Amino acid sequence: MTVLSVNINKIAVLRNSRGGDMPSVTQAAQTCLAAGAGGITVHPRPDLRHIRPDDVRALAGLLRGGAAEFNIEGNPFAPARGAYPGMLALCAETRPAQATLVPDGDGQITSDHGFDLQRDGARLKPLIAEFKALGCRVSLFMDADSPDIELAAEVGADRIELYTGPYAEAFEAGDYGLVLEQCARAAERAAKVGLGVNAGHDLNQANLGVFLRHVPQVAEVSIGHALIGEAVYDGLAPTVRNYLAVIAAARA
Repeated sequence: MTVLSVNINKIAVLRNSRGGDMPSVTQAAQTCLAAGAGGITVHPRPDLRHIRPDDVRALAGLLRGGAAEFNIEGNPFAPARGAYPGMLALCAETRPAQATLVPDGDGQITSDHGFDLQRDGARLKPLIAEFKALGCRVSLFMDADSPDIELAAEVGADRIELYTGPYAEAFEAGDYGLVLEQCARAAERAAKVGLGVNAGHDLNQANLGVFLRHVPQVAEVSIGHALIGEAVYDGLAPTVRNYLAVIAAARA
């Protein structure tokens, strides 16, 4: 069964817009887990625009020793800044089950492309080894049409996370066959070299089932923006259960 890991960054965005601790990211995580989510994802950034290092620490305490996984996303090249200690240091402190490495910068509203391993592979390889020495499974954010899928295994990654933004955009436009086929081929290429496959970005209740039926290798989907947006109307726990039902139907 594909694991649903709920990205709760948007809960922190709402909290930060007013200050204080409402809504609570830890309570949101607890609600998602109680509804059946298999993991919690956060993507702290150096500019502290949403999830902050203290949130990561609190969530690590909540998830430590539990059945659900903690997944921390971030740019491993981004240096420490102010309260942000850097991704490697934060993972050393909190020991998540998975570290998802993403090549994003402050100027990006959200992650919008995968790694170029021809350019960054040599620099990533020793960092990946350090994350794995902490006990973290390492996933690399990759474009579905990247020629570098196989290189992810060579630099030591355990999984790739397929960037599904282009698929979601094409699905919305009603012409997604080519992009979906790219995703399926990328997953097959990854599996052939021993890599696990995750997926994330702009997946929602409408497009997720189709995606999973065509890309059966997916071990985990990380979903935040759409899920939290849908939860505004339907409630957080019911929305998580809706996603789990979509996953179950796709895997039936």
